Amino acid sequence: MTVIQTVSGKERVITVEHAHARLVRKPWGRRDLRPWSKLVRGGEPIGEIWFERTGDHGTKPSLLLKLLFARETLSIQVHPDDAYAQTMGLPHGKTEAWYILSAEPGAKVATGLKRSVTATALRAAIDDGSIMDLVAWHEVAAGDTVLVPAGTIHAIGAGLVIAEIQQRSDVTFRLFDYGRQRELHVDQAVAVAFAGPAIAQDGRLPGGGGRMVLADSPYFVMERIDLPPDTRWDFNATTETWLLALSGGASLGTSPLSTGEVLFLEDDQIRLETGADRMSCLLAYRPARPCTHPGEDAHFPIHQEEARS
Repeated sequence: MTVIQTVSGKERVITVEHAHARLVRKPWGRRDLRPWSKLVRGGEPIGEIWFERTGDHGTKPSLLLKLLFARETLSIQVHPDDAYAQTMGLPHGKTEAWYILSAEPGAKVATGLKRSVTATALRAAIDDGSIMDLVAWHEVAAGDTVLVPAGTIHAIGAGLVIAEIQQRSDVTFRLFDYGRQRELHVDQAVAVAFAGPAIAQDGRLPGGGGRMVLADSPYFVMERIDLPPDTRWDFNATTETWLLALSGGASLGTSPLSTGEVLFLEDDQIRLETGADRMSCLLAYRPARPCTHPGEDAHFPIHQEEARS
């Protein structure tokens, strides 16, 4: 989409890429996806929305942004790291992070195990189903963030809507599937899993100017950004960047940006103009350089150009 924006008194024409939303049917999903999608579907429920670039751009992005609609508890699973994935002929493994958009009372996720076990004990727990009681479940609420490094045994419980940013990989090794009769991947899961409690996370890091760093890994940074009403903001995306509108509204020139819409940016600069309400958005981007500690590379260039009159 082409829009005209005025910066420093000069008009410029920019191309704004709205990501394409691909609906993925899952038996554990939902039919009503509002407010994240206006579609209310009959037939098989929708479990995921994958946001993809429109058109043919040659190489695929390195990150994948999804929305997950879990009406039931999902499988207990684990993803490989880059080194193991490359032994399978794949370019990389899968580290991911979850931002909880909504949670029914008592909704839970699992990350890691309650205690450390040997590979033999892990295999036995998978074989007899006791892995279900070995994983460490904890309650979550809207606004929580969970970082899931590759090798972490994990699961998503029922009653959750989640925004997920991940390395672009679909390699999943299932350890337990609640009787759904799908294949388990015992050998691979035991080979890649860290069979112990999840590594403690550093939590949120204030980024200043209404920004909060939610997750920071060598593969991506995820922030929540809250923009006050009636202001103009310039976003300068030097690396691959995904922007998900969470609430409120803004415009890009004459084009509105509303809840559930996603923009893709790379070597782009755009200006968002907020309306009468505060706008919140989720921003996920590749770090410009390898990170050595949380928050080090959380410097995505965004600044308030001016207040709207």
